[in-house]
Amino acid sequence: MAQKKKIGSYPNTMIVISLTAALFLIGFCGILVVQSKKLVSIIRQNIEVRVFIDKGTTSAGQDSLLVKLQQKPYVQTAGDSLSILYVSKEQAAEEFMEGTKEDFTAFLGENPLRNSYRVKVQEDYFEEAKLKAIKSDLEQLPGVYEVVYQENLADAINKNITKLYIVLASFALIMLVIIVLLINNTIKLAIYSQRFLIRSMQLVGATNGFIQRPFLMRGITQGLISALIAGFFLVILQQVAIRNVEGLSQLQEPQKLVFLLALLLILGILIGIVSTTQSLSRYLKMSLDDLY
Repeated sequence: MAQKKKIGSYPNTMIVISLTAALFLIGFCGILVVQSKKLVSIIRQNIEVRVFIDKGTTSAGQDSLLVKLQQKPYVQTAGDSLSILYVSKEQAAEEFMEGTKEDFTAFLGENPLRNSYRVKVQEDYFEEAKLKAIKSDLEQLPGVYEVVYQENLADAINKNITKLYIVLASFALIMLVIIVLLINNTIKLAIYSQRFLIRSMQLVGATNGFIQRPFLMRGITQGLISALIAGFFLVILQQVAIRNVEGLSQLQEPQKLVFLLALLLILGILIGIVSTTQSLSRYLKMSLDDLY
């Protein structure tokens, strides 16, 4: 005995697999964006401007310069003990020799380096134009010999991160369009096989909302299941990466990850609802002759 076809029923395994894959890739792009923003934030927080002091400056003059540096609005807050770090010329020489493995003082007979302050700048000033303005401003202070920072670093990082965001957003959008089209076609084929059942229900007085309900419930269920599976695999992938990639744990932001997973859940449900509604509306408005 043939099983009676139930309205709203159609194979959903392929839809769930396809939607899961798309949501996983979209979520993966989201994680890359979150972690890249965190990386840029860490770089911004650690960017330093080196303020070299005139050799003839006294200890009192250096202290006075420190006070003036602390008053600058672009210097990181005074609560951060490392926002301004004093480096003597002896310390600078040790760092240089440690990096080059050469004792230049023995060759020159003296230490030509200068005492300096390493000043950390606030994130809002992580732009080449602003850093140049900071350099110009600091070089006007009494006792300052020269101000040095890594030129063009800020613009290079900002440009590259913008390109990365554009590429990831474009990829996620393409995946979203492809999966919506795929699901639409799958649902259309499923609804096509039930077009006469839909018309029969209309003839006996069933409203469009009543007919749509089982299809929408299935679409919502598919989106929910797909989002949960995609989120599960994203979390597993992230944990595996943290254990195998050194330093990756510093880029993690649990709150944003939870927010991203919630967005995937909402996106999955919305895709299920929109795709089902679009596919079903055609048959609800179709004349009897067009059904054949």
